[in-house]
Amino acid sequence: MGIPEDIALFEQSLNELVIKYEQYFLGLEKREPLKLLAVVEHCVRQYANVSIVNTMYKFKYNTLVARFCSYKQYWNRINRLIEEGKYSRDRFKLAMHQGKPQATPSAPAPKPDTEESSLYRQYIEARKACSLPVDNITPTMIATALEKQKPAIVSKYGCDNVEFRVVIEGGTPKIKARPKP
Repeated sequence: MGIPEDIALFEQSLNELVIKYEQYFLGLEKREPLKLLAVVEHCVRQYANVSIVNTMYKFKYNTLVARFCSYKQYWNRINRLIEEGKYSRDRFKLAMHQGKPQATPSAPAPKPDTEESSLYRQYIEARKACSLPVDNITPTMIATALEKQKPAIVSKYGCDNVEFRVVIEGGTPKIKARPKP
């Protein structure tokens, strides 16, 4: 085969390899496509030390090699995350297999104009920002906890009202209370 055919085969193999890796990361393929990876790596090495005279083919080959190197770094990073158990698609699949729902609960939220509903939304957003689960937190849980804490804070500080706010400390969202004069 000539250079144009080899480059076309290289491009086709690379596109197929990208698809196979995506299927592997989604869990559709059980094994990493190592044989196809070896074929593509062979295509990369085939013209590494050969001077390609035609600039169009040289450009196409260099572009494909650069694209392959970028993808390979991406695949290595994702594989490392999978091995460490930090890959989000794996966590999603694990939660599905364990029967845990991933979406926020469909419990009725408090009235939108109340302080509790605003605090609930802020708390859920803060937990999502910290990559913490939100499936077991309901608006009623937040409202109940606030109602329990209010009398203790009012009596401790001798104030009439208490103000609550959401803060993130050490990567964990917390609801802080302070007396309101």
